[in-house]
Amino acid sequence: MHVLLVEDDDGVAVPLAHGLQREGHGVDRARTAAEALFEFGRNHVDLVLLDLGLPDGDGLDVCREIRAISDVPLIILTARDGEPQRVAGLDAGADDYVVKPFGVGELAARIRAVARRSAGPGKPSIVNLVGPTGRLVIDHQAGTISLDGQPLDLSPKERGLLVLLAQDPGRLFARQEILERVWSPTWYGPTKTLDVHVAALRRKLGDAGWIETVRSGGYRLISEASCTDA
Repeated sequence: MHVLLVEDDDGVAVPLAHGLQREGHGVDRARTAAEALFEFGRNHVDLVLLDLGLPDGDGLDVCREIRAISDVPLIILTARDGEPQRVAGLDAGADDYVVKPFGVGELAARIRAVARRSAGPGKPSIVNLVGPTGRLVIDHQAGTISLDGQPLDLSPKERGLLVLLAQDPGRLFARQEILERVWSPTWYGPTKTLDVHVAALRRKLGDAGWIETVRSGGYRLISEASCTDA
């Protein structure tokens, strides 16, 4: 597997990376939240190992950002022990929660277990939708979104919004549901931010007809035809 290791402490990251490589995994490392999101968007990643105490932010926010755009397996590695912390990590979208210190052997076993679960039945790996400006293809395994063969340059929130709407074309997603699933389960900010992202996404899709606004309701994706590949 290709692993993204998000850990700012060299004393933890270096031996852990070597241990994972001995297990046969490829490892890329990020030291900050910003670097983690950049590396995740740039490279193919099969699994994320995420520390929570990052120098430029909380790893829980990184977890939510990644989960908004991808179902890639994610394991939190942290010194934060206690039920409230574990609940917060799992609610943010983590597949497992490992408290430091831990052995590489245990972590490798947890990686195998998470990989087995993620390989089970679930949503299709590729979604094809036909709309006003052509064929939209969302490849969850590769982490790419393209329109008529051209990659779309989307922000993490735009990607998360589009992936959510594409899960069920034609279904009306309430504004609050979108904010809770793409932004945060405890989102209390202005709902105007959703409108701004929808407008930006419409521009990048090349036609406002892709996303319908339902007054006092929410948004839905309009597709003339769709198909999925397992």
